[in-house]
This record gives sequence, C-alpha cells and structure tokens, in this order.
Amino acid sequence: MQLIDTHSHIFLPEFDSDRDQVIDNAKKSGVEKILLPNVDDSTTNRLISLVEKYPGYCIPMMGLHPTSVKDNFKEELKKVEALLNNKKFYAIGEIGIDLYWDKSYKKEQEEAFRYQINLAKQHNLPIVIHARESFDQIFEIMYDLIDENLNGVFHAFTGDNSQANQIIEWGFKIGIGGIITFKNSGLDKVVDNIDINHIVLETDSPYLAPVPKRGKRNESAYILYIAQKIAEIKNIELEKVAEITTANAKQLFNL
Repeated sequence: MQLIDTHSHIFLPEFDSDRDQVIDNAKKSGVEKILLPNVDDSTTNRLISLVEKYPGYCIPMMGLHPTSVKDNFKEELKKVEALLNNKKFYAIGEIGIDLYWDKSYKKEQEEAFRYQINLAKQHNLPIVIHARESFDQIFEIMYDLIDENLNGVFHAFTGDNSQANQIIEWGFKIGIGGIITFKNSGLDKVVDNIDINHIVLETDSPYLAPVPKRGKRNESAYILYIAQKIAEIKNIELEKVAEITTANAKQLFNL
C-alpha cells in the first residue's frame, strides 16, 4: 500500500533532533513520497537541503506563505522567482490568504497571491492554496484568474459543500488532513459528499496531528490515520483510499 503526503513541513526546526527517524517512520507506514511546501526565505535552504538528502522522496515546492507576507514581500517574491528559474520544483506553494492571524497585510497578501498564480501559469505548475478564514477573498481572485492553464489543491480544506463543489468545478483537488478526524469539525459530512477522485491526503506536519495523536507533533507516518478515517466515511477498503488518492497526487503534481 502506497500513500503520498502532499503537504509536510518536516524541514522545520521541530524535526531537527529526529528528522531521519521521521522519514524512516513514514516509509514504514507506506508513504511513498513527501511533498514540501516552502514558507519563506528563512526556510528555503532547509527545504532544498532535505530534498538533496532524499532526492525523489522529498519533493520540493516553492512559494511565499501568506503569513510571511510583510513589508518586504516583493523582495521575497523576487527570490521565489529566481529559484523557480534555477531549480526544479513541482508546485508553487504554499500560497494564498490567511486572515486568521493578522488582517493588517490583507492587500499585500492578495497581491502576492495573484503574483504567484501568474508565476504558476508561466512555469506550468500547480498551486497549493492556503485558505484560512479567507475563502471569499481567494474565490474572488480565482474567478478573476482561473483558466485552463491553472490547477492545484486547496490545502487543509475546512470549507462547506458549496465551496467544495466550486473547487471541484475548477478542476482543483481538495487536500484532506488531520481535521477530518476531529470529532466536531463537521468535515466528515462534507467529505462524505465529495467523490474520492477529487481528494489528496496531507498531514501538514508538524501541525494538525490526527486523532489518536491529536495535540502531539504531527509527522508523515500519521497520514495512515487520515486514510483510515476516509475509508470509514466512504465505507471502502483502506487500500482503495491509498490507491486513488496516490494516483490523484501523482497526476496533480506530475510525479
């Protein structure tokens, strides 16, 4: 059984003491590849070093995370662009809008999001969207820029049925992580209505660990709990969930 963790930050300091062990745990749990979304200039070297250590297993993305959009965001975007011109990346991510932590850079976040969507089109890469308390703003920009050259995934999806349907209509995938296992998230009911052909799995390590690991540091091996929960909701075999979501990830990220 093979699984793909489409979103994991195992290059962050939280894993400095046992990163190799964490990757070994993932392999033992059937994780075939781990996709790494960048955060900002402070994480780029860590991400690239990990990809060089585990080529073909750790898969790099490049982008500027919305919570890292500050006064210097244009310089950050230039660095992203320079890296895209010089190295191989499999997606632009993670990008988007986050109005949960700080609304003071909303306009800049919107500008950075638009800019990176256009980078994705130029480089023919999918985008990985972070949408936290910002579906309306993101959808507005997407309506404006969506065309046949744009695809990607809404990562850590927590939306409702109508938002899921719009995402699917655009041909985008829906990234499902540990929140699906949280008792009162309501995400199980939404996922019940989503065809599994539109779903990819992710952990968002070290964040959002699924039950029974909730509250602990998340890691890629725990993707198994997410796959099991989807199997339970859909009333299908775990192997079937692994097979379909892995195929979805390979197709989306051109792996």
